[in-house]
Amino acid sequence: MMNIAIASDHRGVKIKARLVQSLTDAGFALFDAGTHTEESVDYPDLAMAVATRVSNGDADRGILICGTGIGMSITANKFRAVRAVSCYDEVMVEISRRHNDANVLCLPGDMIGDRPIDDLVMMWLQTEFDGGRHSLRLEKIAKIENEK
Repeated sequence: MMNIAIASDHRGVKIKARLVQSLTDAGFALFDAGTHTEESVDYPDLAMAVATRVSNGDADRGILICGTGIGMSITANKFRAVRAVSCYDEVMVEISRRHNDANVLCLPGDMIGDRPIDDLVMMWLQTEFDGGRHSLRLEKIAKIENEK
């Protein structure tokens, strides 16, 4: 069973609630780092909670939601072994997994519109990493992380 850490700021709280329900119904083990209200919070605090769990192996994948997904992605990518991507369509979701082995999905709560976000997330969770030449690129990224 895949362990998923999930969080949102106030701008993504409604989408997160929906995703928590659908992922729980699908049988995923979830750690919900918050937030649970629309009261303003700082997205770096929530991104840190999820990225820490992914970085240290307590979660297989992470999902973060803020207004654009960009701030969450910037923050999460500060953590070793985290490959966070901001995605908003099927092509980006699929390629982020197949080519980059992305392990944190950052979603734009304000920009997703009526798109089927549950379907995007399930696609991201079910898409496998292609490996091969892409593995060599990830090794280079890991080397950069280790040299910092």
